[in-house]
Amino acid sequence: MTRVAVASRSFSHNPVLREELLSRYPDVTFNDAGARLEGADLIAFLKGHEKIISALEWLDDSVFMALPELKVVAKYGVGFDTIDLNAMIRHGVSLGWTGGVNRRSVSELVISFAIAVLRHVPAANAEVRAGAWHQHVGRLLSERTVSIVGCGHVGKDLAVLLRAFGCRVLAHDILDFPDFYAAHDIEPMDLEGLLGKADVVTLHLPLDRSTINILSRERLALMRPDAVLINTARGNLVDETALKDMLKNGRLAAAAFDVFAAEPPDDPELMALPNFLATPHIGGHAVEAMLAMGRAAIEGLDHNRVPEPGVFPQGRWED
Repeated sequence: MTRVAVASRSFSHNPVLREELLSRYPDVTFNDAGARLEGADLIAFLKGHEKIISALEWLDDSVFMALPELKVVAKYGVGFDTIDLNAMIRHGVSLGWTGGVNRRSVSELVISFAIAVLRHVPAANAEVRAGAWHQHVGRLLSERTVSIVGCGHVGKDLAVLLRAFGCRVLAHDILDFPDFYAAHDIEPMDLEGLLGKADVVTLHLPLDRSTINILSRERLALMRPDAVLINTARGNLVDETALKDMLKNGRLAAAAFDVFAAEPPDDPELMALPNFLATPHIGGHAVEAMLAMGRAAIEGLDHNRVPEPGVFPQGRWED
């Protein structure tokens, strides 16, 4: 009988996903303790299992080397920056992965972020709770210029939603999507040009060597002082120290982040800024998205393949 281990904490604590997985694979080890598994603890948990479901756990060459019995990794979620895909190739381990299953959950969070910071909701909420009554004057999301950096599954879904608000939507991606851009009146643009034109800049990129610190201090400086920055993609895409300085000095109106270079974030000064909104990596944590991601992972246990550069998983990853 095939043994399956579920390292993901949220999958392990979801009764619907547990039942659906057990109906296919009766011998499952769940992360019932809710432990943050890494290194030796992760290896010990996965030992003796042929198939696993992982979320944000780091799966590198040392893990695959210590688990010769492991044949399949099914991904709960869409990012694969925590998995060494080349190590999977070397060890002959297959990947079960489906892109875009949480796109609407992330897109809606971006829109909620944009409206919240444009209307000063976090600051107004804090003031009212503290006994103050100051009626902030904000700006509408409608008719704003929104720049989407990364036009994959989430970027495309968000672009369509933003057009319903009458937004002018600019997009930047290493790939070209002329048919999609034409169908939805999206304007493709180079990164530097796009940053300077936007009321709202939102990031939807994978994390790899080409995207680390892609919004450096120099590129952040290209943004308008009245603009806002949203990151629901991955930490380490933005120079957080430069971001903090700009928010403090009025060089950027506001920012909203769901992801950070260190999670939980370790900069209390940034967290305390009234024009900064932070959430704990909840982009995919809508009930519907969690079920979709979980069911995709269950399918990935049976439908999978060894990664192949440029082919699978879809998207750019390091050679």
